[in-house]
Amino acid sequence: MLYSLGVRIAALFGNAKAMQWVKGRKKQGSLSLSKGPINLKTALRQAQGPDSAEWIWFHAASLGEFEQGRPVIEALKKEFPQYKILLSFFSPSGYEIRKDYPLADEVLYLPSDTPVHAAQWVQRHHFVAAFFIKYEFWFNYMRALKDAGIPLFYISLILKPDSYFFRWYGTWFFRQLKNVMHFFVQDDTTAQLLQSNGLTNVTVCGDTRFDRVAAIAQQVKPFPEVEQFIGGRQCIIAGSTWPPDEKLLVDFYQKMPEEYCLIIAPHDISESHVAQIKALFPDSQLYTELDADQPSRSLSPRFLSLSKESKGRPARILIINTIGILSQLYQYARFVYIGGGFGVNIHNIQEPVTFGCPVVFGPKYKSFKEAVDLVGLEGAFSIKDAGELESVFGRFMHDEKFYAKSSETCRNYLNSQVGATESILKGFKKALFL
Repeated sequence: MLYSLGVRIAALFGNAKAMQWVKGRKKQGSLSLSKGPINLKTALRQAQGPDSAEWIWFHAASLGEFEQGRPVIEALKKEFPQYKILLSFFSPSGYEIRKDYPLADEVLYLPSDTPVHAAQWVQRHHFVAAFFIKYEFWFNYMRALKDAGIPLFYISLILKPDSYFFRWYGTWFFRQLKNVMHFFVQDDTTAQLLQSNGLTNVTVCGDTRFDRVAAIAQQVKPFPEVEQFIGGRQCIIAGSTWPPDEKLLVDFYQKMPEEYCLIIAPHDISESHVAQIKALFPDSQLYTELDADQPSRSLSPRFLSLSKESKGRPARILIINTIGILSQLYQYARFVYIGGGFGVNIHNIQEPVTFGCPVVFGPKYKSFKEAVDLVGLEGAFSIKDAGELESVFGRFMHDEKFYAKSSETCRNYLNSQVGATESILKGFKKALFL
């Protein structure tokens, strides 16, 4: 409730994401506190009407968590098509992108975590089960599900010893975990933390997102306009970059061999940020300016007719100024730089790893098990400055044995991690039907 109040205050001061958060819930009827609980209940019943179908509820904080839950949604929908799916999000960045997700019968914002909202929400449909993804601990909803006899499962949960559940003040919080029917966790550490505190309903099955990225790799589609840009050269992709990452790449770009090209896919694709990247790399092209009319071939005539700054030479940098394609573009990369490591945390490294791409990133990576694992295995590499970036990239470009070993390490790691979805499905059927 305090978080919701904070978001509403931020919205009053013009924070764009907070405004979107509030407006989305107002439109849905879930934040109309001045009218009391009747407004929510009436809005829900009028929106849906009588419904005798059985539903399964999936809740994700944002887009990343949705991608972790997506393989489970798809597997359940395939095996149990009779169930309808309600998908809820906390963040606008998840809701706005996936509000038309075809396998969900309803996609909604989750109302703030109050006893009234929670009690009304679980009455919305005839729910047979609920799945919360990773870190989504909404204690009123958890209690309401338990009171209603609706089994709650956690997907891809990962906890650390310093989590508030295991602190001296965490007794009440930990007690709420008893409302969960089963925890499907990512690693042995999480399982041991839960089990040593009396919760034995735990299965270690890994991260479901590996199943998702493996499926993407199997269903990858070609991008003729990107192939035309690459034109037979070796390709480096810098994914989900922020300004500190982009400044590092400037120094490397000045020494990048002619037979290489660089694709930059920034996390922020706003016009102002793209303009900043263009200023750093004046001879770059935008993805939205590419032309796929001609077939892909090495250094084609179209490939040579670029901006004035390139002076007749093929452009060596492509800026991806759109969303939704980066995960598939990694198919073209020899190796990859992942952004965010000089800020709060790195972004997704699983997507490039599934294509066997060695990965480089900044020092903020230790919150992600796969990043820690791959650094230890030398499939991924953490750097602190431009000099270290140039050193690692140089080894990838000039030491074929080193590159091949790192690439094989990434593929082997990916193959060892898939299968979490199947384990969850088996556990779900056992818990629900037996």
